[in-house]
Formats: sequence, structure tokens, C-alpha cells
Amino acid sequence: MIDWLAQLQESLKDYSWLYQLITGAGLVLLAVILYFVVRLILIRILLRLVERLVPGNEENKKLGRKTISNLTYVVPALVLGFGVTIIPGFNPLTETVISNICEASIVLAIAMALSRFVDVVGIVYHRQPTSQSKSIKGYLQLLKILIYLVAAILIIASLIDRDPLILLSGLGAMMAVLMLVFQDTILSVVPSVQLGSNDMVRVGDWIEMPSQNADGDVIEIALHTVKVQNWDKTITTLPTRKLITDSFKNWRGMTEAGGRRIKRSLFIDQRSVRFLNEAEIKRLEDFVLLNDYLEEKRKELANWNAELREKGAKPINERRVTNLGTFRAYVEHYLRSHPKISSDMTLLVRHLQPGATGIPLEIYCFSNDIRWAYYEALQSDIFDHLLAILPVFDLRVFQQISDSANGVVLPTPALLSGDAPIK
Repeated sequence: MIDWLAQLQESLKDYSWLYQLITGAGLVLLAVILYFVVRLILIRILLRLVERLVPGNEENKKLGRKTISNLTYVVPALVLGFGVTIIPGFNPLTETVISNICEASIVLAIAMALSRFVDVVGIVYHRQPTSQSKSIKGYLQLLKILIYLVAAILIIASLIDRDPLILLSGLGAMMAVLMLVFQDTILSVVPSVQLGSNDMVRVGDWIEMPSQNADGDVIEIALHTVKVQNWDKTITTLPTRKLITDSFKNWRGMTEAGGRRIKRSLFIDQRSVRFLNEAEIKRLEDFVLLNDYLEEKRKELANWNAELREKGAKPINERRVTNLGTFRAYVEHYLRSHPKISSDMTLLVRHLQPGATGIPLEIYCFSNDIRWAYYEALQSDIFDHLLAILPVFDLRVFQQISDSANGVVLPTPALLSGDAPIK
């Protein structure tokens, strides 16, 4: 082949431009033929392997095809770059220019193929169960930036026909420019690594960040941004570094614990709090939930008051059962026996500081169903029942009414009417 080219060059020595045109056209034709042959082979063989690794989505399959297509561009570049060096008669300057352009093209094709391959790795990883708790999108984006940065250095070195190490040695002088261009990337790399290594945020977590108007589920964690779908279906995009520099609340602990807190108060009218007489206590004994409490309270108060009598104290010093204390005991036993209230978590029924709106009776417990709709329904059912049963204990809730002279509605005491039903 080389001898034939030498003979052709000798026969066309008076027409060197024609010789270069013929050999150049033949070289280009060979490169095109090999490109289509290799492309056909790769698509027939490698594409099947890629499609097995990538999910069946058509868009993902296109990504696999693009990865292979980028690699096929290496073949014509190799043919042209190597061909101009072995075919005699080419101008040295033309040979150098073509070789350098082919080298740069090979580097660019490989860089694009590696970038597509990184995307394929991300898709394959997304199919794994661990991807729900560990997002690697930020790391993959950083890897793609490094690939293109190295490729850019190699391409420039090839085009100017210089050693890449010379460019790297002068990179220090360009550091200020690079830091300006990649400042967002530099500021996002460390926070992205910290978020992943410390397991601070996962895709699917419910986070709340009032400073950024974010309150919803995390749908994407990338190198520069974290996307949150709020409960009103809007999307809030947060800079990754904000999750390190600013405070936010992650509700994952509630999900993993399996309990969702109920913390709400009933405001009791202080004027309705009083002692219970024996007849009223007897009626309250019909409550199964209060049997043990009233029996234990009766014994405790009997012993206490007996000691007072022995000391000659007057009856006014004796301790007695109150309607509010009995109601508080009822609420606690009611919650402890409720099948949808967690028995393994904190459960309190307590008084808070009395104020202008009455005595706050706070219910503090945990629902064993963390789903929002079920949680709200349970909370509503509990307070529906407590508000309905409250008059049985001759207690009133504090409520300001615009058409009431005193601003307070005073219902008829249930215990004073003999035919009042007890549930």
C-alpha cells in the first residue's frame, strides 16, 4: 500500500496538489466507511448490553445510544490522524494541523462518552433501593465537571501542540479566574459532601425551612441545588450550601419513630372548677375508665382526712375530689386505652399557666399512624369526644362570643340534672 502510494506520488510529482487531493479524499472515504462499520457493530452488540443496564424508559435508552454514538467518533479521528502520518507527500504543516485536530476530536469524543456513561451510572444507581436514602447526583455532577476540565486542558494542549504539563504548570496563574468562574461549584462541593456523609437529607424527606419558604418533600439533591416540593405543589429550589449554613427541620425522625405528636390544649373556664360531692362521685363511677382512679383517690383522701381529724383540724382543711382533676384523669385513661395512640411514647395530660383565656389543659401524646390525613382525623375525633364529654364533669370551655354580654357561654351543668346521659 505504501509502495503504491509512493508510485502514485512519483507519477503525479508535477501535480502535488492533485496527489494530496486524491490521498486526502481516499483517507476521508476510508474513515467514513470504518465509522459506519464500527457504529453498526457497536449498536448491534454493545447497545443490547447498555439497554439491559438502563431501565426500559425510552428516554433512558436514547441516553445509552448517545453514549455509544460518541465513542464511534473516535474511529474516523484515529484513521485521519494516523493516516496523514503514514501517507507520504503531505505538507508537514498540514500533517501537524490535521493530527492535532484529530487528537482534540478524540479527547472530546471520549469526554462526551464518559459524561454520558456517568449519566447511565446515575440511572442504574437510581434503580437500587439504597438510592432512596443516599443520593449521588451531586458526586456525579462533580465528576462530569472534572472530566470536562481535564478534557479542556488536553484539547488546548493538542491544538497548540504543547505538553499538557506545561498548561498545568501555568494553571496557578489562572486560579483566580477559575475560582471566579466556578465559585458556585466550589461553594457547593463541601456542603454536598457533608449532606451525604452526615446523612442530613435524603430524597423523600420532609424538611421545613421557613427562611427559604420551603416546607415539603425533597425530590432532588444535586451538586448546586436541592429541590423541595411544597405541600401546595410548588417547587422551591434551595442552594445546597444553605442546608449547611442555615437551620432547617427534618421530619424523618418522626417517620422512622412511627409516631406523630399531638399537642393541643382545651381552655377550661376557671369559674367552672369546683369540688365534687358524693352523689356526683357516685355517678362518675359509672365510667369504666375512672373506676381505679376514683377508688384510689377515695382511699388516699380518706387516710389524709382521717389524720387531720385526729389532729382536731376543722372539715374545711380536708382534701376533696375536684371535677377538673377527675376530668384530667379521665382524659389520660381515655388516651392510654385508645388503640390509635402509641403506648410506647410520651403521654401527658397537664395544666399550663392559667391566663386570660382560662386554664389550658394540654394533651401531649403520639399517634401511631403518621399519615397526615389519618393523623388529623384522629386528633379531631379525640377533641370532638373531649368537648362533648366535658359538660358531664360540670366543666365549661372558655369561648368569647360576640353576641354574649359577658363573653362567656355557661352551659347547664350536666351532673345536676338526674336524667343526663353518661357515656
